[in-house]
Amino acid sequence: MTQGILREVNLEQGHPTADKAIRRLTFEIHNSRDLHASVLKIIHGYGSSGSGGRIRVEARRYLERLRLKGEIRDFITGEEFSIFHAPTRDAFLRCGALRNDTDLERHNNGVTFIVL
Repeated sequence: MTQGILREVNLEQGHPTADKAIRRLTFEIHNSRDLHASVLKIIHGYGSSGSGGRIRVEARRYLERLRLKGEIRDFITGEEFSIFHAPTRDAFLRCGALRNDTDLERHNNGVTFIVL
């Protein structure tokens, strides 16, 4: 198992529009690669106020496009981030720090893990 670097970014900070959050996400993916990170954890919220959740929806849609184009290896939603989920176990091999993440087994739909 490799140590790998885990970075964390809060896309909700400053209450941006979904478009601004996606631009920041693009920057953070590139920045994470430059920093040799293995996994980028993004905090995007889930719309707990009754409105919103747009950043989560748009970020995951964007990540799916990046995955299909081969620009990221994978992404794992917070809901699926579990030792019983094969892609999570694969991500552990790239980034051992993920095993200690506080969202493991919490089914937190306000976060997503991007495997670079």
